[in-house]
Amino acid sequence: MSATASTLGRDVRVIGLVGGAHGFSHFYQMILPPVFVLLKSEFQVSFTELGLLMTMMYAVSGTVQPVSGFLVDRFGARWILLGGLALLAGSTVGYALAGSYPVMMVLALSAGLGLSVFHPADMSILTGRVDPSRLGRAYAVHALCGNLGWAVAPPFIAGIAVLMDWRTAAAAAGAVGLAYVLVMFYWRDDLADEAAPVAGAATAAADDLATDLKLLASAPVVLCFCYFTLFAMAIVGVQSFGALSLMELHDLPFATATAALTAFLVASAVGVFVGGFAADRTPKHHLVAITGSTLASLFMFGVATVGGVALAVPALMVLSGFSLGLTTPSRDLIVRKVTPEGKTGRVFGFVYAGLDLGSLAMPVVLGWLLDRGDPKLVMVVVAVVMLVAVPTVMQVRRRSPRPAEEAA
Repeated sequence: MSATASTLGRDVRVIGLVGGAHGFSHFYQMILPPVFVLLKSEFQVSFTELGLLMTMMYAVSGTVQPVSGFLVDRFGARWILLGGLALLAGSTVGYALAGSYPVMMVLALSAGLGLSVFHPADMSILTGRVDPSRLGRAYAVHALCGNLGWAVAPPFIAGIAVLMDWRTAAAAAGAVGLAYVLVMFYWRDDLADEAAPVAGAATAAADDLATDLKLLASAPVVLCFCYFTLFAMAIVGVQSFGALSLMELHDLPFATATAALTAFLVASAVGVFVGGFAADRTPKHHLVAITGSTLASLFMFGVATVGGVALAVPALMVLSGFSLGLTTPSRDLIVRKVTPEGKTGRVFGFVYAGLDLGSLAMPVVLGWLLDRGDPKLVMVVVAVVMLVAVPTVMQVRRRSPRPAEEAA
């Protein structure tokens, strides 16, 4: 399919609808943390117990996500995506009605189930519906919408909680998502991914469990999973403990350290945007990922070791964030290249589960390092993780089962 004006309008709708859904998935991940103080008082629980709600949500999402990928490939992504968003938004409305902490736990599990569908469904629709010449930019918009969802949630929930109460805020957040489900239902024809299987003998062969497990255990797919895990460990490590580490390591005031973290995240979003255009202009996506990850690591090593220059730390954080964000669209296109026809949902579902694994693992490790009083090692570990990701991309390049496409 060529990139013509006749397909542009449809592509814009598809990218917008899917990007919006992805934004809501990130939005709902950040609904509870801004009101933890209020929940602690109301339910008489500890911050550890409140953190467990988030751990349970991510654990369920990461565990079920590969299964969601299989369902997407078998039944198509459209209805699974709408159902997942409805479940996630409905669980958020449930928070507003919960009368006890155990009920909140059940709702967190329910939210995790809803959260598990987005990456396999989103990527299946984008890959099947968007013109290949625009796919890098489509993946970039998808990632940017997720970042926007993270950014919007805290002021939304906190603002309404201050004006009214946290239950009203949760109900409002859930209602907005349910309204978006209706919008997606109206445009449902644009979300019918063309990769949905057709009944018959070919489908039976494609759905053979042994064949699927062999695919997911193949070197290129496992290496992509490892890359996603390491990518998440780096991002979550900076998000979770970056500001605290900068305060202790460089004796920065809270405002400066927080500004440096914000600069990293903004620069990462800018990098994603630029990376979308770069991904559409080169077939050598492994080189983009290798270069970006390597530079991000070197700049983060600089953050860990630089001293005496006030502006050096924020500047290095910006460069590291931009370099890491630059890799995101190429990262997704690398996964597409190693994915056989008709297997998009299950491969993306499995690979993106690495993000949940990385998100669960890194905060515990870095928190332990900070408790030991070693903030420099926190930033070094983040830098090492970025660097370790590089060989996984190199190996994917060597082992890709679709060399003809990569050479195109």
